Amino acid sequence: MRTDTAAAATTLLRLHTDPAILTVVNVWDSISAKVVTDLPGTKALATASHSIAASRGYEDGENIPVEEMVEEVRRIVAATHLPVTADLEGGYGDAAATVRAAIAAGAVGANLEDQLKPLDEAAAQVEAVMAAAADAGVPDFVLNARTDAFVRGAADPLAEAVTRGRAYLEAGAPVVFVPGPLDEEQIGTLVDAFGPQRLTVIGLPGVPSPSRLQELGVARVSYGPLSQRVALTALAELVEAVHADGGVPEGTRPLN
Repeated sequence: MRTDTAAAATTLLRLHTDPAILTVVNVWDSISAKVVTDLPGTKALATASHSIAASRGYEDGENIPVEEMVEEVRRIVAATHLPVTADLEGGYGDAAATVRAAIAAGAVGANLEDQLKPLDEAAAQVEAVMAAAADAGVPDFVLNARTDAFVRGAADPLAEAVTRGRAYLEAGAPVVFVPGPLDEEQIGTLVDAFGPQRLTVIGLPGVPSPSRLQELGVARVSYGPLSQRVALTALAELVEAVHADGGVPEGTRPLN
């Protein structure tokens, strides 16, 4: 574990509680971490589990062995001086143990899905993870407690997200992640329920801009696997250009 892990966690927590929104364009390996780190305005990194799994030949959904996921987190941490939060899916069967492993790899925050488990079980998992982080010497660990109310199609996803998010905050999570194609009214309801700088969202097409999310009181916006999809789209477009007797686009950036 990096000797500055606890301090990095405190920094990451402050970036969530500041009124200015934290934007994190997710990374999946060392070189994507370096590219994002080196760009002005980047304050923290977030991994994307779907992207890491895809880059290693696995389907999303905890099909990648947890050891491989944590090893990629370790490589990403080593490629940056910034705080790193890791997407750990649902915890791979033992969320507290997985978080301890991620902390040992240098991560100072994590996304954990509730997968719509029974609420008492999901809240207990949040409590166990925060206790494990404190025991590891990282009391400011930024657990981004994710509820799948929208992505798994709860009967009333907004009401479900409010209930679950409040429970996770009460269990010790500093922020709650509600992924989905949320509109301004839904985001406003969630911020009112959790308090300002306690909600994180994903920047899907149609979700308000980062500046508007900041006005609404959102703590953080991330981009999940979308960043890898953008990169792969650029790769596909290069292949199409070459096949059409073209070449590398002007303005392509060098790798340092």
